[in-house]
Amino acid sequence: MSSVFNLIHQRKIPGHFVFEDENVFAIMTINPIAKGHVLVIPTQEVDEWTNVDESTRQELFTVAHRIAEAQKRLFPCERVALIIAGFEVPHCHLHLIPATSMRDVSFSNAAATVDHDELAEYAAGISRLL
Repeated sequence: MSSVFNLIHQRKIPGHFVFEDENVFAIMTINPIAKGHVLVIPTQEVDEWTNVDESTRQELFTVAHRIAEAQKRLFPCERVALIIAGFEVPHCHLHLIPATSMRDVSFSNAAATVDHDELAEYAAGISRLL
């Protein structure tokens, strides 16, 4: 069974892509905790990040770093939090969340709905800075 992330990667359901290569892709989440919240995901469906092969793990963090630098330029924040929780979807993913305090990274703040035009704008802005 394919995860929701594989379905997005395969374009079977829509997603707002920030980055993509053969091993890693990044999308805007549809349940953002903060404006500019991005998910960085290996293309290979692996449940736990500790089971991702070393080269893909390195690429995940390299891509996450590049995206975080772009997020800092686009969104008002003191830092970009990186969270690997792994309970919402059984496919490894890194959350990159522009934040100014710990309150800004609480999953209880996740939006129930989003403006897809806004997400597309955020994705395009981040992509331009990569």
